[in-house]
Amino acid sequence: MSIFTIQPLKYGVTENKKRTLDTLTIQVLNATDEVSQLQAIVTSLTDKLATYQGFLTQADANKTQAQNNVTLMNTVVKNALNLKDNSEIALKEVIKANEKTENVAQNCTSVTNKLIYTAEMINKLANLIVRKKAQNPLISDQLITMITAAGNNANNAVALSLVALNSAFVAQSTNKDVQNISGLENLQSNKLYNKLINDQETNSPYPSLNTLLKDAYDLAVIEFNKMQKAYNETLNQLNLKTADLNKAQINLKSLQSGLAAANAAALAS
Repeated sequence: MSIFTIQPLKYGVTENKKRTLDTLTIQVLNATDEVSQLQAIVTSLTDKLATYQGFLTQADANKTQAQNNVTLMNTVVKNALNLKDNSEIALKEVIKANEKTENVAQNCTSVTNKLIYTAEMINKLANLIVRKKAQNPLISDQLITMITAAGNNANNAVALSLVALNSAFVAQSTNKDVQNISGLENLQSNKLYNKLINDQETNSPYPSLNTLLKDAYDLAVIEFNKMQKAYNETLNQLNLKTADLNKAQINLKSLQSGLAAANAAALAS
């Protein structure tokens, strides 16, 4: 009677251990599968993060270069503005100088004409006195000497005034050349400045270089921010999944330990 009561109890204990081992085995398999999946996700996110890190580094370099281009462009625009302003000042000064040179040339012309007329009158008077002297010996020789000297002085004055008049004409011609050059320089400097900053430059279907560089910088900033956001999001996902993987690995080790203990207990019984 005692034999029949002990045998079912032993059978029940064995089946219970088997069920426990099976349950633990399934839990270990599930935990192993979870660890494998999380490890694959972490590996994928790590690779993705490295890729975004490369993109972010390049985007940061592009942004820095674009910013340097804008800074350099600001310097170029400033220099172009200085050139434009200085060329305008120079042109105004050349115009003033040309006006003064024209006035000097006109005055020299007037003085020369008057000197020529005066010299002619003196020479005619000298000739008249010489003829009168031949008719009237009483006319003073000193008078003839004085009038002759006056004629020579007048002729010399005419010669000097012609030299001065020629110099004035040369200066006037030079000033006109300088004015033409200054005018061209002023025109070109204005066009250059407008091309750099003016989006409504005549006959130009494209934005100014200044606008293009600023737009390039703005796009570089947008791209950098986009890469920064993607990198941060991926890093956050990696941190979360890494934490999940650590938990899953700890759980797997715990289940494996439990299964090993259960197997040892089953073998010992």
